[in-house]
Amino acid sequence: MNQKDVQLPPGCILRQAIAVDIWSIRWLVLKAKLDPTQIRWQQFWVIECERKVVACGQLRNFADVQELGSLVVTAAWRDRGLGSLLTQHLIEEASKPLYLECLGKKLVEFYTRLGFVTVAFEELPPSIKSKFGMSNLGKRLVGVPVTFMEFPGVNKDIANTTQI
Repeated sequence: MNQKDVQLPPGCILRQAIAVDIWSIRWLVLKAKLDPTQIRWQQFWVIECERKVVACGQLRNFADVQELGSLVVTAAWRDRGLGSLLTQHLIEEASKPLYLECLGKKLVEFYTRLGFVTVAFEELPPSIKSKFGMSNLGKRLVGVPVTFMEFPGVNKDIANTTQI
């Protein structure tokens, strides 16, 4: 299946999150055992099906980069391409170089299919390196299977220019 051919199921919409989505987003993130400390609903996009938020993901903003984070699809809606569709949308929305961290081989394969490439911790920009530092420490000390990835080519020219 070509990732670009993925479409939303009937009755589903992709939209920016609104304030009332915060509890649905928190629940999805907590249930997926992801970091709940940096949830800002204003940075999220959601997929709503049958009047329920069934998927979410956010673009966290840093000084010179963005992080794709908190990508979750509820179990009942998995394997329908929603995660791919949401990831592709977040890539298109990105306005700065885009990075993420993921746990496990399966997620690395998922993001690789969507165009992300593995990057060494040492090669990360300083703003995102400080955010990913604890994960890297866990990787070095106890072998946490974390992988750092970037999406090559996302507006790197914008991040490397100064406004006059």
